Amino acid sequence: MAISDPFANSVKQVNDACGILGIKDKGLMEYLAIPNRVMRVKIPVRMDDGSIRVFIGFRSQHNNDRGPYKGGIRYFDPEGGVEYMEREVMALSSWMTWKCAIVDIPMGGGKGGIFVNPKTEKISAGELERLTRGFAYQISEIIGPQKDIPAPDVYTTGREMTQIMDTYGKLHGNTYAPGVITGKPIPMGGSLARDVATGLGTAYTVREAADEIGLELKGATVALQGFGNASTFSGVYLEEMGAEVVAVSDSKGDVLLPSGTKVAKVIKHKQKNGTVVGFPGSKKITTEELLTAECDVLVPGALENQITAQIARNMKCQIVAEAANGPTLPAADPIIYRRKIMMIPGILANAGGVCISYLEWVQNNMGYYWTFDEVAKKMEAQITKGFRDGYHLSIKHKVDMRRATMVLAVQRVVEAFEHKGIWP
Repeated sequence: MAISDPFANSVKQVNDACGILGIKDKGLMEYLAIPNRVMRVKIPVRMDDGSIRVFIGFRSQHNNDRGPYKGGIRYFDPEGGVEYMEREVMALSSWMTWKCAIVDIPMGGGKGGIFVNPKTEKISAGELERLTRGFAYQISEIIGPQKDIPAPDVYTTGREMTQIMDTYGKLHGNTYAPGVITGKPIPMGGSLARDVATGLGTAYTVREAADEIGLELKGATVALQGFGNASTFSGVYLEEMGAEVVAVSDSKGDVLLPSGTKVAKVIKHKQKNGTVVGFPGSKKITTEELLTAECDVLVPGALENQITAQIARNMKCQIVAEAANGPTLPAADPIIYRRKIMMIPGILANAGGVCISYLEWVQNNMGYYWTFDEVAKKMEAQITKGFRDGYHLSIKHKVDMRRATMVLAVQRVVEAFEHKGIWP
């Protein structure tokens, strides 16, 4: 099967939103779709054995009409290779623009990555630090607290973010600049609630969606595809709201859980065994079986391109909340909409992370830090308002939530563009 082009998918979504808004200017449509800048760099690293290895890295800056670029840095090796990763990073930077606009954060979209997989490759801590600092050096001129604020993403952590912050500061006259990057550890200027942000935000959107369609969350069943940070905390907080997680998966397999299983027990099992597979009393299933399992809420929290048209025809849930970026192929969207399944697109469902990143940046800039509850409450207000604004437009234009939220985002970016104009 041919690999879907993520950037082509992102362009289609922009064009669809422009069509609904009646925007016919092809130049404006191209302006909205194409990144302002895509930087591709080589990063030579001296490995522990004395050899030199050259890595390829990217930083895509999509749009900054509403504020500085914002978006993660991932260390990953997608199936399509380096060229595919470039298209992927471009698409993800576009989705970050719309994500920020939907929750009304004064930032634009950026994304970065290095073609490497630290999970599967034998890379030492020293080699990884040299790679991280080398990449920070290469992009140091285009990032900054008022330019472009990266964050962690796939297979990157607060440690890498701290190394990037430290490298940037040393390159700029030993400046203390915690606002150059977010997702930092708490002692380095990080924000409370950052570790649970994406999952908590997803849970908030599911709560709002359930209220709109009349689904009682108490006793509702949830299937989690992926068991990383986003999916795990989605499950934890939905469980707190009264739901029950009935299926989970990770990179090593998918399982149905025994009735009454608590997420905390699955987390403990994975920490001990390195996978959710083999959880006592569970039944191993395929990924397709998980995505089409009997449940009220499906949370795809793995990677892109998971829900195909065929899977959409067989899904049995009432709500899909995309904790991952771009897990649903465009061909599946109209099928999901016709079947009256509430789709909460990733640019809204997983916007909790960028909400907290923004709030971390605000705290860094003012040098004053809020409590966990204060941060979570501010994020809840941002993401629930984004859901309500998007849902209102979906009813008004009679379109699914993906197109409605894109309409909302494009509308807000176009408004900023019209105020700024073109210069030089």
